[in-house]
Amino acid sequence: MEKQLLSLAEEMIAYNGKDPARIQHFLKVYGFSRLIGHAEGLEPGLQFTLEAAALVHDIGILPADKKYGSHEGPLQEKEGILPAREMLSRLGFDPAVTGRVCRLVGQHHTYHPMDGADHQILVEADFLVNLFENASPDTAVCSALQKIFRTETGKRICRVMFVTGFGVC
Repeated sequence: MEKQLLSLAEEMIAYNGKDPARIQHFLKVYGFSRLIGHAEGLEPGLQFTLEAAALVHDIGILPADKKYGSHEGPLQEKEGILPAREMLSRLGFDPAVTGRVCRLVGQHHTYHPMDGADHQILVEADFLVNLFENASPDTAVCSALQKIFRTETGKRICRVMFVTGFGVC
């Protein structure tokens, strides 16, 4: 399974070509997903699915930009399923894993309702990275902590990374 994830990571690096910001983004989301999933005790199969989804979660950006001139969240979700399915199938991922990963790609900007622990953790990991990359203000961090984060690990990491004062959130 680890070899499949490594192959998938390399495929995604090639897919994003000479765009180091996107490559670093999905690798950071992968790292936080891996960390949170293990800390929260996900069973190995679900952890594997989560990690695969983290690697391909933004695969819809390029087709959405090409088709619509925009890669807003709903467009990423809509346009990411097909290229994710094709890539995962080409790399020999189990059809059940591929189906779940594609569902997560199609929901990673949909926050309510959360569709399982893997969905929750993927969204939290993406938020941790986006809050940093967007230099989000304290109000956005506090809002995300209250409205999005549900895992103890995700909340703890978010507080350590962003909450600087007592009682800020």
